[in-house]
Amino acid sequence: MTGFPPLLTAENVVVDYGTRRHPNRVLHEVSLDVGAGECVGLVGESGSGKSTLGKAILGLVPVASGRITFDGRDITHLSRTERRALASDIQVVFQDPYGSLNPMLTIGDILAEPLSTAGVDRAAARRTVSEMLERVNLPANVIDRFPSEFSGGQRQRIAIARALVRRPRLIICDEPVSALDLTTQSTVLDLLIDLQRDTGVSYLFVSHDLGVVRRICHRVAVLYRGNLVEVGDGERVTRDPQHPYSQRLLAASPVADPALQAGRREAWLALREEHSG
Repeated sequence: MTGFPPLLTAENVVVDYGTRRHPNRVLHEVSLDVGAGECVGLVGESGSGKSTLGKAILGLVPVASGRITFDGRDITHLSRTERRALASDIQVVFQDPYGSLNPMLTIGDILAEPLSTAGVDRAAARRTVSEMLERVNLPANVIDRFPSEFSGGQRQRIAIARALVRRPRLIICDEPVSALDLTTQSTVLDLLIDLQRDTGVSYLFVSHDLGVVRRICHRVAVLYRGNLVEVGDGERVTRDPQHPYSQRLLAASPVADPALQAGRREAWLALREEHSG
C-alpha cells in the first residue's frame, strides 16, 4: 500500500465460471487494494480476468472463495438490498458508450434514475443532474436530449456523470476509453484525472493498454490468466516491468514513432518466442 488510506481490499479472491461439477477458474486467489483517492490500474489481455474482478467487486459474479472489503466492511456476499444500498459508494463506467445508455430516455432521465431509486425528489435530482453535467463539461441544456444526438466521447462523459450523481467513493472504470479515438481518449482521461483531484474519488481502472494506465494510475497490477503477476508504482510497471508477461504487454503497446514501433514489434516477437510453451 502507498500513502493512500485503505478503502477497497480484495483478499485471495477466486471466481469460477461454468458449473459446480465442471468449473472454469477465472481468478486464482487474487489480492489487490485500492486506497482512498487512489487510481489503481488493472491490466491484462482479453481473457486475463481483469473485468471479472471488477464484476466481483460490483456483485455481478459470485466469489467462490476469498473476501472483498470496502471501508472495513465485508461486501463479498451481500444481499440484493444491501448491494443496492452500496451503490451510493461504488459505481461503474462501462466500456461501450453507445450500449451503456438507454436510447429511449433523455439524458436528464438517465442521470436522474439512480437518484430517484435512492428516494431523491425530482427537483433535487434535476439540480444534481445539472451540476454533474457541468462537472463533465457538458452544457445543462443537453438534459432534454437523447443519447443518439451525441458523439462517443460525449456519451462517455454522460456515463461518467451518471456514475458521479450518487457521489460515490469508488468507481470501477471498465475499459472506459478503449472504444474511443485517441483524441477523445485523451479528453476523457483528462476529465477523470480532474474529477479525482476535485472530488477525491477512487478508481479501479481496467485496461489492456499500458500507455493509458501510465497516464492516470498511481499503481498498476498486471493479471495473466487469472493470476496477479506484478504490482507496483504506475510509472515503473508501465516503463520498466519485471515480469515477462508485463514486458510483452509493454512491447505490444502502440507508439506514434514508426521506428520505435518497429523496435517494439521485434521485441514483442522475441519475447513471445522466448516464452512460448
